Amino acid sequence: MSAQIDPHTVDFTVLAAWMDQQGLPGGPIEDVRPLTGGTQNILVRFRRGGRSYVLRRGPEHLRARTNEALRREARVLSALDGTDVPAPRLIAACLDERVMNGSVFYLMTPVEGFNATTTLPEPHASDASMRHAMGLSAARALATLGAVDHEAVGLADFGRPEGFLERQVSRWLSELESYSALEGYPGPDIPGLERVADWLEANRPRTWRPGVMHGDYHLANLMFSFDGPQVAAIVDWEMCTIGDPLLDLGWLLATWPGEDAESAAVAGPLGRAGGLPRPEELVAAYAQRPEATAGRELDAVDWYTVLACFKLGIVLEGTHARACAGKAPRQTGDLLHSITLALFRRARRISGA
Repeated sequence: MSAQIDPHTVDFTVLAAWMDQQGLPGGPIEDVRPLTGGTQNILVRFRRGGRSYVLRRGPEHLRARTNEALRREARVLSALDGTDVPAPRLIAACLDERVMNGSVFYLMTPVEGFNATTTLPEPHASDASMRHAMGLSAARALATLGAVDHEAVGLADFGRPEGFLERQVSRWLSELESYSALEGYPGPDIPGLERVADWLEANRPRTWRPGVMHGDYHLANLMFSFDGPQVAAIVDWEMCTIGDPLLDLGWLLATWPGEDAESAAVAGPLGRAGGLPRPEELVAAYAQRPEATAGRELDAVDWYTVLACFKLGIVLEGTHARACAGKAPRQTGDLLHSITLALFRRARRISGA
């Protein structure tokens, strides 16, 4: 093996025996290397028996819901096999945490691609038309997910779609209120919070159709092909549920690099390079897939974008609150608070609230 991995997190002797039980190709485990990314979960790429794998498991110190999130990810990736959604394909999953030191894990196919928020290779770096096409590909890849019939792929019981939109504002206001329990957090200082919440409640779409939601769809969770603008894979499915897929589109628009410095910074090299499509071009690219828009109010996309700004801003404010309480780095908390403020400025601009 070519890299040292803590045997407490990935015990390769246990892994080899488990793979044998699954009928996967045998032999020594070779070319081991950890993969980095925006997730706290552990990713390790390796080869065995002439085949390449990526193992995904929770972090060394498991969080309360890590194993359940991994079980859900494995189920979703299995359900998406056979669709045209660009995602890693599940090879095998170990849902019993007793096998590997307390952690659920699964094996998936490797993705040959790059994360454009951390690196931008050639020809993408110097070709503005390529970067424009990358943006359109991000919207079209999302539309392939929106087109999936969740019941047909076996995910009918995967979430609680009933009342999904109706409970969003109250759910996230309650989350924000819970941060006040952290000693040292002075409470949210987010201009326009109440006005945005009131606007969302007053302008909720009248109808919507449930479907598979990624739950955290933005550029950092996409891998792009080295040789073209296509999305090679949508990754990090831990927030996936059955809800309103147009919220994923709103999430993409809410986090899309714009004129404000915060959004461009979050998008890394791709955001700084520019040349990306305008938001209305992303919506038009998404709409090219009629199965993704049937029964859904695409003309309410501004509402979904505002909801995404509202929800993501509150999620990020949680780290700011923990930083105020000494439970997270203060610099990180300040940065995320500035992004929260930028998200709410975007929400107010879109909604007029």
